[in-house]
Amino acid sequence: MRNEYISRRGGMATTSAWSRNQNTVRHTGKRLGKVSTTAIFGLMVLIVGLIYATQGVKATTYDYELSEIDEQVADLQARKEDLAVEKARLTSTQTAASSEVAVNMPDGQVSGYAKE
Repeated sequence: MRNEYISRRGGMATTSAWSRNQNTVRHTGKRLGKVSTTAIFGLMVLIVGLIYATQGVKATTYDYELSEIDEQVADLQARKEDLAVEKARLTSTQTAASSEVAVNMPDGQVSGYAKE
């Protein structure tokens, strides 16, 4: 560290002697102490940790949303299959009732029961 004294009255920097009746100031570099450095480092670690935790929560939230959408898709596919079966049942009954063979068939009557 070098000793450099600067006059506040605008003179040049001198290193040798002090002049009489002039204000001189010794300037030193500003540094943080150990406590301040530790506190700043701790805050930075805390901020990075919070950012990391927030990103994890976002991923979990998106996962839950995707699971809900997958459940809705599965429910809609099951409903579609049920409707396809219902359509096939209704179409087959309607086709059988309006077919030429069904119209010409006689009504069935019981001629008797089997005896033991």
